[in-house]
Amino acid sequence: MAKWTPTHEAPEPLEGPIVPTIIGLTILWFVLFLVQLPFYGWFDDHGHLWWLWTCLAGSGLGLIGIWYVRGRDAALRRAAESEGTAGTAGASAPTAAE
Repeated sequence: MAKWTPTHEAPEPLEGPIVPTIIGLTILWFVLFLVQLPFYGWFDDHGHLWWLWTCLAGSGLGLIGIWYVRGRDAALRRAAESEGTAGTAGASAPTAAE
């Protein structure tokens, strides 16, 4: 069977405020955990205790996500800076608009 090859290039990834988004969602998961904590007995009686632990797991995974996206953001900034310093050598060349 022949290997599938794409007929067009993949689009550029969308960039946005990733770090604040992950921080906000992590806080949301933790707030949901705290809001449900007083109802621990009710959740346990009705078999919905997993809701509570899902919120706590979301908070923990969000902390890992914050660490990851901050590192990714720093790496992207370093790459952009090194690209910018490498590109300044040819900055004195005239452009087509001049």
